[in-house]
Formats: sequence, structure tokens, C-alpha cells
Amino acid sequence: MKLKIKIARTEIDFPVSDIENSAWENASPVAVDTYWNGDHAPIGRCFTVRLLWSDEYLYVLFKGDQQEPIVISSSPQLTSKTMNLWDRDVCEIFLAPNKGQPRKYFEFETAPTGEWIDVFIDLTTGTRITDWEYESGMEAFGNIESGQVMMSMKIPWSAFGKTPLPGEVWLGNLFRCVGKDLDRGYLAWSPTMTEQPNFHVPERFGEFEFTDPLD
Repeated sequence: MKLKIKIARTEIDFPVSDIENSAWENASPVAVDTYWNGDHAPIGRCFTVRLLWSDEYLYVLFKGDQQEPIVISSSPQLTSKTMNLWDRDVCEIFLAPNKGQPRKYFEFETAPTGEWIDVFIDLTTGTRITDWEYESGMEAFGNIESGQVMMSMKIPWSAFGKTPLPGEVWLGNLFRCVGKDLDRGYLAWSPTMTEQPNFHVPERFGEFEFTDPLD
């Protein structure tokens, strides 16, 4: 059975940097405490995710424990996408808007510095085809504190070419990369269960259901 997250609806829109907005209180935190292979991750690497949606945007808020040296850029670039961002500490969301085509999906990443990258991926041929020129219009924000990092995303529905309806279900997954070298950790909400770390496994996507405030 697929894992499922219910995404709460918000009637207001707010800046991506407003990670303390009261609207987040309506989004139940989803705890992620497993590596890609299903093994439990140590507490210092676990994270939670909250999701909200409005008429205009999808909001994603990651909150991670940070009990080890952080792996970030010393000179972050915030005005355009950062290639190879996945080689440092990041949180990610994959989303497939069409349940009938799970092998066509969007990847969004953000780092504790506020750096980001967005790409469209097509695996329908068996070979990964990545659109590096894809422009979602996403916004990102990062905040680093003692023992904790927070990252947020604000993605317009134009990024997907459609706006979800209440009750609609999209497919996807949530991830975190943390640490470096042989001790690097690859956490996944829905473990991909591959031999080596690999997030690009649509067959293991969970479900994201867009709910009404009264649900």
C-alpha cells in the first residue's frame, strides 16, 4: 500500500520566507526517519515536512535536525538554479501530477542556504531524460540555527501546467541528503529500496491528496 499525505488548503498566500506563518499550524508534520533502503536513520538526520496548497501555490516546509557539520556552499547563488546542488545538504520533493504517468515528474530541491534547483524528468523510455532548462518559477528560503535547519519552497501551479482540485491525488516522494563522503545519508519518506542510493524510482512514489479545509 502506498504511503499518503493529505495536503491542507490555505486561503491566504504568504512569502516563502515566512516560515512562522500561522497557516503552517494547519499542516500536520510528516516525519521522515528512514534511509532510501528502509533502514532507520539516526535522530540527528531525521526531518519533518509540512505541505500547504492555495489557489496559486504549493508550499513545502522542511525542518531537519542538524547534529553534524553542515555541507553547504560558502558562496551561495540565489538568483538562479544551482547545478549539482544534490552534492551538498538538500531537501527534495518529486511530484508527478498525472497518476497515469508516474514516470513523468518534477524535481525540486532546496538547501539550507536558500539555493535551489528545479527540473522536469521523463523516464518513460527507460532512459532518464532531464530538462535542465525547465523554469518553474519556484521560490526558496533557508534558515540555519544551532542543531536545526529549515528550508521552504513556494511553487506556482503554472510550474505543472495545472492546478489540483480538492480530493485530487498526485504522486511523489520526499527526500533529504545530509553529510558527506562515505557517511553521506540519503533519507526517503517512501524508501526506494534500491541496492545503491537512488531517488528516481516512480514505482515507490507515495500519494499526495489535496484536501479542503473541512476535510
